[in-house]
Amino acid sequence: MAPPAALARVISCLLPPPLHPPPMLSTRLLRHRLAAAASSSLSPLRFVAAAMSSSSAAPGGGRKPNRLAAEHSPYLLQHAHNPVDWYPWGDEAFEKARKLDIPIFLSIGYSTCHWCHVMEVESFENEEVAKILNDWFVSIKVDREERPDVDKVYMTYVSALYGGGGWPLTVFLSPNLKPLMGGTYFPPDDKYGRPGFKTILRKVKEAWDTKRDALEKSGNVVIEQLRDALSAKANFQDVPNDVAVLYVDQCVEKLASSYDPKFGGFGSAPKFPRPVEDCIMLYKFRKHMEARQESEAQNIMKMVTHTLQCMARGGVHDHVGGGFHRYSVDECWHVPHFEKMLYDQGQIANVYLDTYVITGDEYYSSVARDILDYLRRDMIGEDGEIFSAEDADSAEYEGAPRKKEGSFYVWTSQEIEDTLGENAELFKNHYYVKSSGNCDLSGMSDPHNEFSGKNVLIERKPGSLMASKYGKSVDEYYGILGECRQKLFDVRSKRPRPHLDDKVIVSWNGLAISAFARASQILKSGPPGTKFYFPVAGCDPVEYLQVAEKAANFIKEKLYDASSKRLHHSYRNGPAKAPGFLDDYAFLINALLDLYEYGGKIEWLLWAVELQVIQDELFLDKQGGGYFNTPGEDPSVLLRVKEDYDGAEPSGNSMAAINMVRLSSIFDAAKSEGYKRNVEHLLAVFETRLKELGIALPLMCCAADMLTVPSRKQVVLVGNKASPEFQDMVAAAFSSYDPNRTVIQIDASNMEEMAFWESNNANIAQMARSSPSGKPAVAHVCQEFKCSPPVTSPGALRELLSKTVAAAGSAV
Repeated sequence: MAPPAALARVISCLLPPPLHPPPMLSTRLLRHRLAAAASSSLSPLRFVAAAMSSSSAAPGGGRKPNRLAAEHSPYLLQHAHNPVDWYPWGDEAFEKARKLDIPIFLSIGYSTCHWCHVMEVESFENEEVAKILNDWFVSIKVDREERPDVDKVYMTYVSALYGGGGWPLTVFLSPNLKPLMGGTYFPPDDKYGRPGFKTILRKVKEAWDTKRDALEKSGNVVIEQLRDALSAKANFQDVPNDVAVLYVDQCVEKLASSYDPKFGGFGSAPKFPRPVEDCIMLYKFRKHMEARQESEAQNIMKMVTHTLQCMARGGVHDHVGGGFHRYSVDECWHVPHFEKMLYDQGQIANVYLDTYVITGDEYYSSVARDILDYLRRDMIGEDGEIFSAEDADSAEYEGAPRKKEGSFYVWTSQEIEDTLGENAELFKNHYYVKSSGNCDLSGMSDPHNEFSGKNVLIERKPGSLMASKYGKSVDEYYGILGECRQKLFDVRSKRPRPHLDDKVIVSWNGLAISAFARASQILKSGPPGTKFYFPVAGCDPVEYLQVAEKAANFIKEKLYDASSKRLHHSYRNGPAKAPGFLDDYAFLINALLDLYEYGGKIEWLLWAVELQVIQDELFLDKQGGGYFNTPGEDPSVLLRVKEDYDGAEPSGNSMAAINMVRLSSIFDAAKSEGYKRNVEHLLAVFETRLKELGIALPLMCCAADMLTVPSRKQVVLVGNKASPEFQDMVAAAFSSYDPNRTVIQIDASNMEEMAFWESNNANIAQMARSSPSGKPAVAHVCQEFKCSPPVTSPGALRELLSKTVAAAGSAV
């Protein structure tokens, strides 16, 4: 365990509230606390995550399984042999609590959560704790990834009252599901003057017996306050254009003020990759270039490129297997919290792809490939489904009684020497490997010496400099490093693997599908003969499109009900009970638009349009504006929230706004104006947040600016989509970075496509019919209500697209 001072810091924000009703909180204060909690979520716990290790008893320990054994969620199954009499979220548990008139103990987590493992071993495997829970409470276990709607209600409650949250989330409820008090991780016993979990349970029981009325009244009041605060309605139908254009500037200025010029990134340790920050910085870069403000554009790109380079060189990047870990506990991106989440991989890959398009530097395309190749190798099922996460913890060896964080990923100097032989010294120097261990670059990297003698690979010097030191060409040097990584990968593959959460989540798959689809065209611009080094596979970019389409088909076949046209949220051995939520629809629609724009199949556009209709039916507040996060059909979910925070994942409202801006540029005026009105109304809901705390909503700031663009650039490609000439033209359409561009692909000989365009945008249909005949590919570029003469070669299209941003490359 952590020493007293460190543990005191951890526990200080975890205590339950006083056992009397909390004071009334204003709507503004509630929203402020929720924003602060969201922007710093988990940091008090995660700060010392690397210092903890968790035990892993043999499954069940001979115990009879509880009800969770019948569930599909990997997280619930991890608790299926606890002595706690767990229930899944549902009527059976609620009815028992009402019948016995006892409170509910609700525990929420996810299968790759380090501190969830810790609390399970310390408390839920403890017979004494289990007896208390079984005698006095109805205990419910929830997988936050399977039921984000339930998690949102009670995480919002804890964050609003105490200014912070995290997982495991611990909340006590009345039988009518109103919260009584809550926290996050609790150690089992009293220490350092702080109450342990057993003490908390006894105090809750005492309060329920003696102060029940006050507790229940408190829960009712807080839920009503939260309902008012989080279902805000717009005072106006739109946001004035002159105000909307300022949101991006204000957000970028705030981010720039927190930029770390030494190690990159925005803010201090622990450092989380938050791709939406890079997205708005790149968006502002483009605006600077369009305004011919090249110096300002260059300053933006320096911040982004330095951040991405530091991330890719650091230990937060898995150099041996590819992909990125969740975050770094130190300021130099070195020692990570080792879990790998799908939502990170898709978004980070897209940022590296965009940066590659802007700079032309293959360093960034290589990192994007590294991420996507990791997903292809380790995270995709036989039917194309993309899994959710890999755990941070694993056994150090087969049969080990304990799991430790990072065991799968760290190396001793001796292990590297034994594996690499004559190249060991070169590799060790390149990755800062030391016999004493290398987690010494920051006082925050390993404050409790958990990684003594172990090394987390990090590149501290440029490869070109190291190649010169060893008298080798850069290609030869990188070739040696690639061979070394391959050998270490083979050795590492024999270690006990971290737990794989093979749940399939629609929203997270959407983020990954987008990256694979975009990579299929963006990466075609690489020069011929490019060399790739392990773990990058160096495949034909077309293979990435195949991955994206297969994943989308899995969702359509397994997670979509064609009769109701509704999505399910997740899948594991069948669809989960939870319906699709706003994020599922919005992220998937975004992915389908990318699949259409980059891949060209009209079926994806048709499905995106259909899902947008269903999204509006289920989630849109037609009177108040914006989207709720849930359909509002489950009475056990007490809050419908209009989420706006763009954190580790974008908010559903931000993504929905951008989707509708994109759709508005595809359809004719009547339908286009409908999409735009919904975006205007949505932005009006969040006007105060955009104005006062835009740094929490970077993607929504971009959406607000996109809406002010008089006419998005349309690139209409007409021809035989299967022809090499047409595909070269598609690649040329994406050869420059332009977030305000829509690419439309049409085969004028395809009756289905032409019928769609005749019905939805006659101008596009006429453009296709009037394109020069006898050409395999023709490109039309339209903006500000006029079109340039058609061009028939990729070079001519690139030249045409570059006119609006002349000298873009000189700014980098």
